[in-house]
Amino acid sequence: MTELILFIAGTAFFTYVSRHALRNPRSHGFWRFIAWECMLGLVILNFPMWTVDPFSPRQLVSWALLAASITLAIHAVQMLKRIGRPSEQRADAELFAFEKTSSLVTSGVFRYIRHPMYAALLYLAWGAFLKDVNAATAILTAVASIALFITALRDEAECLAHFGEAYAGYMRTSKRFVPFIF
Repeated sequence: MTELILFIAGTAFFTYVSRHALRNPRSHGFWRFIAWECMLGLVILNFPMWTVDPFSPRQLVSWALLAASITLAIHAVQMLKRIGRPSEQRADAELFAFEKTSSLVTSGVFRYIRHPMYAALLYLAWGAFLKDVNAATAILTAVASIALFITALRDEAECLAHFGEAYAGYMRTSKRFVPFIF
């Protein structure tokens, strides 16, 4: 019962913060919402296993992914706020305030990957999945991964429309989620 209440509360929160994006299935926020819902389910389902056998290889990889997720997300938001110089000139209601950048960010982690925020969410999903691998969590992780891939594609289309050739050039020199690989 507690898990259901947590899921409903989390869904209500994600629905509220995604309310504008949910009206536009072409926005990256629509697909991010789907990923968030899957990750919420993953965390709730696997939470009882987070401290079981904490030094097993699977748990160690899980904790490494979760730590990378938090570190990457914090760094990315700081870079977007500092270098991206968010501005209200971008009227896209689907964007969060820190996403309304007026400058293209290509330094820090952004030098290597275009989507550190979505990479952080991918790492979170896979880190939560590794806490207790089973069919239900595998499906949630697969759907979250696909939704985040689509999120990145939609975000790239939005950035191309806003930044033009500068973003197209940036795409040629960076990877989506994993430096030097993918």
